[in-house]
Amino acid sequence: MPYRRLPKTDQARITSLKKIIEVSRRGFDESPISFKTLHEAETQLALFQHLVVQYQQTFNNQVAANRKHSQIVKNVRMYISHFIQVLNLCVLRNEIKKENKLLYHLDPDDYTVPDLTSEKALKKWGKYIIDGENERTGKGGMPIYNPTIAKVKVHYDIFKEYNNNKNVYQSSTARNQTNVIAMREEIDALIKEIWDTVEQKYSHLPPYSRLKKCQECGVIYYYRKGEPKLTPASDKVATN
Repeated sequence: MPYRRLPKTDQARITSLKKIIEVSRRGFDESPISFKTLHEAETQLALFQHLVVQYQQTFNNQVAANRKHSQIVKNVRMYISHFIQVLNLCVLRNEIKKENKLLYHLDPDDYTVPDLTSEKALKKWGKYIIDGENERTGKGGMPIYNPTIAKVKVHYDIFKEYNNNKNVYQSSTARNQTNVIAMREEIDALIKEIWDTVEQKYSHLPPYSRLKKCQECGVIYYYRKGEPKLTPASDKVATN
């Protein structure tokens, strides 16, 4: 007889419970489990399915948000970098005094673009650039165009909003995953109890018939390496 093994995936857990519920509903007189256990299986299945679907939805939302977030990060990095490059060009052309670069937290003698690799850096430099341009123009300085600081701010605000949303999605996904993991233990204990009852119910049958009956009720079996598979002929041998 092959050995049984509890389901390894959530879908396999759901399928196993669905099978025993389906068999038991055909006729209670033939049900291998009690009405109490059947009711528990139906209740637990409904709750577990809800948690799994909820987790999958939040996970899918997180994946979609991450894709969109990647493009948003790319956009804001491009606009901040471009603005700093244009600012440096204006200084080199003597259109803006180099001392004014201090308003943007930039070294007056350094014409390289700061490292904008991380999102933390984007958040920091985006604020520096926006505040610096607003302060300079507020003192009567000519605004920089192509890109304007308004355009930079639009992309910066979108970046901040989606950064916050990303954190919300991650928290929701983690919370729902924790709920699923916590319930797996209960589901596995219930499945084990049901399988024990099912195997006891059909223990009088010969091997192949017992295997088929138990599988119909959702019990999962695996053959050991080199173990011969049971066939209808196995029952004839067992009864002789």
